[in-house]
Amino acid sequence: MSTVYISIGSNVDAQSNIRTAITALKKQFGPLTISTVYKNSAVGFEGDDFLNLVVGLDTNQTIPEFVDSLHHIEVEQGRSRDAEKFSSRTLDMDLLLYDDDIFESEKITIPRDEITKYAFVLQPLAELIPDYIHPTEKQKVSALWQTFKNSAEMIPVDLQL
Repeated sequence: MSTVYISIGSNVDAQSNIRTAITALKKQFGPLTISTVYKNSAVGFEGDDFLNLVVGLDTNQTIPEFVDSLHHIEVEQGRSRDAEKFSSRTLDMDLLLYDDDIFESEKITIPRDEITKYAFVLQPLAELIPDYIHPTEKQKVSALWQTFKNSAEMIPVDLQL
């Protein structure tokens, strides 16, 4: 059994899409650890605000199998896999961490580099696992957040999940 952390974001019918994603993850994987949901501005393009959070869960799937499971949930929510990288999303789910593994393929890099690039990923991750040592940065996630420079306004949202 491996412990994984994923980021979830949406800016199209966001509350509904995030709730549906959480339900699908619980159904497939069981209990979840869920961060605060944060509202923040779109990054890299002009668009509606996003809701973002991080979820932890346990899985027996390999990294590629797990990523395929996430993609399946995204497509079920109307996500187009060929949309531009920086664009509105019904649902965006990215595998951030898979145990302490370092993994790289043509399609996947773990740990995901967005952890250290975006407040909407790092802040909720630090909330869930502050003492976790990032496999490549060799620092606690809480320390990465404390020294984070690209802080964007992150507004906590009370979304019952």
